[in-house]
Amino acid sequence: MDLVHRVEADGEGAWEVELRAKVGPFARSKRLRMVRTASEPSSLVRFERVEADGRSHAPWVLTATIDSVGTQCTLTMHLHYGGALFTGGVLERVLAEKIEAGRSRLAALVSN
Repeated sequence: MDLVHRVEADGEGAWEVELRAKVGPFARSKRLRMVRTASEPSSLVRFERVEADGRSHAPWVLTATIDSVGTQCTLTMHLHYGGALFTGGVLERVLAEKIEAGRSRLAALVSN
């Protein structure tokens, strides 16, 4: 997904993530420190925002689950943002477009 501009490892189970989105002439970026808080091999992984500055921040939680049936599996990703900065119709549409584009690219990648 091209919403994720950069990701760098930051210690055990933590990553510095930079998100970027452009709406018309306006661009916005956000840096998050995401920590793996749950991991169940072949079924679930969860990352949550945990900043190292000691301050309180709006929550971001990304959960990915894999459900297997026979030789097929379904990947479900859920992104939760608990703040107010990115709410509103325009940015929600941008995120929906990024999700659909990512879904199409993933389907093309795994079908080849």
